Amino acid sequence: MLKNLLATKPVAPAGHVDAGEPVEGSLQGETALKRTLTGNQLIMLGIGAVIGAGIFVLTGHAAAEHAGPAIVLSFVLAGIACALAGLCYAEFAAMLPVSGSAYSYSYATLGEFVAWFIGWNLVLEYLFAASTVAVGWSGYLNSLLGSFGLALPAALAAAPLNVVDGSLVYTGGIINLPAVFIIAAISGLCYVGITQSAFVNSIIVAIKVTVILLFVAFSLQFVNPDNWVPFIPENQGPGRYGFDGIVRGAAVVFFAYIGFDAVSTAAGEAKNPQRDMPRGILGSLLICTVIYIIVSAVLTGMLPYSQLSTPKPVATALEAYPSLLWLKHVVELGAIAGLSSVILVMLMGQPRIFYAMAQDGLLPRFFGKVHPKHQTPYIGTIIVGVVAAALAGFLPIGLLGELVSMGTLLAFATVCIGVMVLRRTRPDLARPFRVPAASIICPLGAAACLYLFWQPFSQHWHLMVGWTAIGMAIYFLYGYRNSKLRKR
Repeated sequence: MLKNLLATKPVAPAGHVDAGEPVEGSLQGETALKRTLTGNQLIMLGIGAVIGAGIFVLTGHAAAEHAGPAIVLSFVLAGIACALAGLCYAEFAAMLPVSGSAYSYSYATLGEFVAWFIGWNLVLEYLFAASTVAVGWSGYLNSLLGSFGLALPAALAAAPLNVVDGSLVYTGGIINLPAVFIIAAISGLCYVGITQSAFVNSIIVAIKVTVILLFVAFSLQFVNPDNWVPFIPENQGPGRYGFDGIVRGAAVVFFAYIGFDAVSTAAGEAKNPQRDMPRGILGSLLICTVIYIIVSAVLTGMLPYSQLSTPKPVATALEAYPSLLWLKHVVELGAIAGLSSVILVMLMGQPRIFYAMAQDGLLPRFFGKVHPKHQTPYIGTIIVGVVAAALAGFLPIGLLGELVSMGTLLAFATVCIGVMVLRRTRPDLARPFRVPAASIICPLGAAACLYLFWQPFSQHWHLMVGWTAIGMAIYFLYGYRNSKLRKR
């Protein structure tokens, strides 16, 4: 039994892939997705996923509830952990250019059971991430509509449930209708094809980066250094301010960095993954970290951090300055576009995780079906869209965001460990990109991610344990019995 649980998939050196040819990747079964994505499109996918929720949604929540003005340090801490994990991702993505991200990497190094556990956490990551960002999207849309007297009533634009002192309470709302709508619309786009999705994403990224630059340029004059004092507020309990709050804030905003993981899920559709995957992962990570640090400093300088805990913190800060109301409308438009691209990348990533797991027999075969015309995993796309819409319609943004961070951090830690394992077990494999000083970088990356994971887990452990229990039940009732690796 234990031997079966720890069985790994055969790993073969990955040949270079010719543009446009849906040839087999380095893990068996990777034959049906079309390779169309260029290096620049991969970077844009990463920026599309990373720049959005962190700036437009979660920065305010993390500053108000956990770190105060020291949210800047939270982004630095999260960025360092991501950089360590990003180097490990880059080595794997160039060596094994397949769909499945951390799931596929774990299967090749740590065994089927660990791969399932990580794959199930990636479901938590992508599915809940799309829902979280959709809630923020709804907040900005309703704010913009309110400027023209067209705001939806609160009952139709807010989740009926919220978390108060660790318990779910009823808010009086009915459903977050705009959040449901945007997930349905983007799921339709993902159904049509990866090329169309990547093209739309590139346009959206250009818009939102322009909006962010405008925000920084025009808001600097209103930054009041007094709002940064004290820079690290005095600790008021576990996870609230002080150094403990900075770490907890880093765990919350870590959600914002899952974009480079989404880049790796598209490896099976990259034209030249050996060259372009490291570029896409590390390039998007570097660009986005710099932007996050600048914007979080400006935001907390414009308004006292305690006033930023809203679904639309950037717009909230601009509302305090009448001369910037024109910019508020621009930011709302940029946020609506920017958050759309994050949802797009999340809803692209999750069906491809399901696709990889179905190809291995761990999920029902229909998750691995590819549309004969569009060449997309269309059934998985539909299922993911329906579930994400339900989550966005009924659950609050804070709880969703922390659950996403936990799933993400576990996946990142596993990839760091996987690089060390494969260096020992298969030193012969060609590695187009190698983690420098791997004996230092990999353990540090795993330790940093697991340390950040513990922060939200200590409060939401019952939800994480429940999610894991559901996953284990599915694996032992279906996946273990139908594993193609075991049948071979």
